[in-house]
Amino acid sequence: MKLRHISRALALVALIGTSQLASASVETIDRIVAVVNKSVVTQQELDARISSVQKNMESQRITLPPAAVLKQQVLDRMILELVQVQYADQMGIRVDDSQLERAIGRMAEQNKMSLPQFRETLAKQGMSWKSFREDIRREITLTRLKEREIDNRIVISDSEIDEYIKLNTGKEQQEFRLAHILIPLPENASPEQITAKRTRALAAIEEIKSGKDFASIAAVYSSAPDATSGGSLGWRAAGSLPPAFTQLLEKLNPGEITDLVRSPGGFHIVKLLEKRSQEQKTVVEQTHARHILIRTNELVSEGDARQRLNQLADRLKNGSKFEELARLYSDDGSASKGGDLGWLTPGETVPEFETAMNALKPGEISQVIQSPFGLHIIQVLERRSKDMTKERERFRVRNELKQRKSEEQFEDWLRQQRDRAFVELRLKDE
Repeated sequence: MKLRHISRALALVALIGTSQLASASVETIDRIVAVVNKSVVTQQELDARISSVQKNMESQRITLPPAAVLKQQVLDRMILELVQVQYADQMGIRVDDSQLERAIGRMAEQNKMSLPQFRETLAKQGMSWKSFREDIRREITLTRLKEREIDNRIVISDSEIDEYIKLNTGKEQQEFRLAHILIPLPENASPEQITAKRTRALAAIEEIKSGKDFASIAAVYSSAPDATSGGSLGWRAAGSLPPAFTQLLEKLNPGEITDLVRSPGGFHIVKLLEKRSQEQKTVVEQTHARHILIRTNELVSEGDARQRLNQLADRLKNGSKFEELARLYSDDGSASKGGDLGWLTPGETVPEFETAMNALKPGEISQVIQSPFGLHIIQVLERRSKDMTKERERFRVRNELKQRKSEEQFEDWLRQQRDRAFVELRLKDE
């Protein structure tokens, strides 16, 4: 991001000379509102984001917080995003235009529109196509960063799964639809900081108990990314939540809020909106598949990987054996098994891979597809329906425990990155 602080005075210098500059009035077109390491956030960027947030809140009928509060919340969120984007850039995580176009194309398909129709719809909603593209690029970048720094490093052992199942045997497995307020604490917070944050959290509880709308209070008090969406967390399985939260939620009726909950990241207030029993599907459709993966990195571009896979696809058409090419060229751990991934259960692979796999008939080979891991060609070998009550239970528990650990570690990692960054706020520099 380039530093921009342009004024009419600069243009006047070129037109009338410095001798007449004293008589010229100066009007600032843009200004810096925050410096984040070696990058900046400008007033125009902040105003654009605030406008977008306001439209979103109005569409959800959430009462807007005071302008100064909303401005600070949005700026804090932009700073946190910028810290992550800078870190991702240092790690070589980038989303090029071709990757971006494919992601937007999938979004259009999901909305049952052609790309021109999708673009026209966004324009009618007052959304700049350029801004929309960069927003999606940033979201993909941050998702890949979290996968690399947090998700891919989390391991759930069989003993952890056994212990969870043992503790919850006979209990009804529940899901909760939640909203929350987060009052964060800095790393190594002082007693004075803890007291101040607790006081703020208690003030939020008092306003909620006085009858004010939770979503509106979240928009004013919460520092979570979902604050401007009323603090909505959506439906969450009990196993994906910290035990301290689950124990409180089990005692609540829909519409009630928890007492103040302390975590390493700060103070939480959680509202239970709904709860339901989890659906237990015992029979699932499994797919036996294999693939060849080419990972992209500093030495292998996306274009190089795509070219390699297209060449391998041509060799397959000419009679080469899939398993032999996988052993020779695949970058995946399954290469030694000829790319064989075994029987896959829905949800066991990333969405991009699963969507492409599900579109194939047994024996068919996919076009080159992209996932967060790299580029693949996939072959479906066979499909079956299987009673997987026990396997499904273990798979569900593994995912829920992984989600819980991921969120806890990501919250802590984000706080550390924010605390280490150089941030200078200039909101008051009128």
